[in-house]
Amino acid sequence: MAASIKDVAKEAGVSIATVSRVLNDVDVVNEETKKKVREAIKKLEYRPNIVARSLKTQRTRTIGIIVPDISSQFYPEIVRGAEDVSNIYNYNVILCNTDLDPQKEIEYLRVLREKMVDGVIYMSSSLGEDIIKVLNDLSMPTVLVETRGKDFGFPSVTIDNEKAAYDATEFLIKKGNKKIAFIGVNPDTANASGIRIFGYKKALLDNGIEYDDNLVQFGGLKAADGRDGMEAILNKGKIDSVFCCSDEIAMGVINTLRAKGIKVPEDVDVIGFDNIYSSSIYYPNLTTVEQPMYDMGSVGMRMLIKKINKAELETEHIVLDYKIIERDTCKK
Repeated sequence: MAASIKDVAKEAGVSIATVSRVLNDVDVVNEETKKKVREAIKKLEYRPNIVARSLKTQRTRTIGIIVPDISSQFYPEIVRGAEDVSNIYNYNVILCNTDLDPQKEIEYLRVLREKMVDGVIYMSSSLGEDIIKVLNDLSMPTVLVETRGKDFGFPSVTIDNEKAAYDATEFLIKKGNKKIAFIGVNPDTANASGIRIFGYKKALLDNGIEYDDNLVQFGGLKAADGRDGMEAILNKGKIDSVFCCSDEIAMGVINTLRAKGIKVPEDVDVIGFDNIYSSSIYYPNLTTVEQPMYDMGSVGMRMLIKKINKAELETEHIVLDYKIIERDTCKK
């Protein structure tokens, strides 16, 4: 039979209330007594009744993580960073994959509330008014990761996506390129990648290159979106380079160019975004903008745990560094 809190109290020679205080990290218990209780817990292999404990404390030490597409190589590394920090602070994680479906997001949020999670790490490309209303109505501490934060009133962790896109576009311009295509996501999306088109446009303007709608295609962030976008652009004219809003898009672009006998980088330079694992083993190795994916998850989780514990955040919106990783898909 599993040990009870009463058994632990008897083994440690203390009251049940004292064991409870130790379990709940109440500071009134001295260190010697805490040590006795912890030794008794270990000896008896006691596990607290989480359901009963959460009903009393209104805490479950559980955090929900909402991910738009777990099949992407981008999000798992963020989740890894978040989970590593949650483990340090003894929180469990419930992972919810929404398949980019706003209705699934809403349903998962309600499920997480029913599960009495202490807070939510939220990644989404569909943060519409209906979802914002649900988040506010459910009153769960929430931190946005790789989703626009300042626009929606929630703490957030991102990079400066507009500046990163500007730098990537200027990187291509400095290679001598003038006909620079853009394949990415619509700026109306809540996902921070939607901002990248503005950096692309500004870099063209600052370098005296006219913006051309024919060189721009919006879609998703998958290789298939790169393929379809590249096909559409090539049907309208010639290009000398492509800025892609994800590494997966870049792979779809390169496959399409290769199929048409167009060489990368001899004929067309291609730069991706994210620096996912496969970007370094894909052939040719991708030049890309590196996002600190692990750090985005770990920083976001630390922010959320502070929010859960009602600690003050030093800043509501954290912007992490990025860098361009130069490999083999752009001319040297």
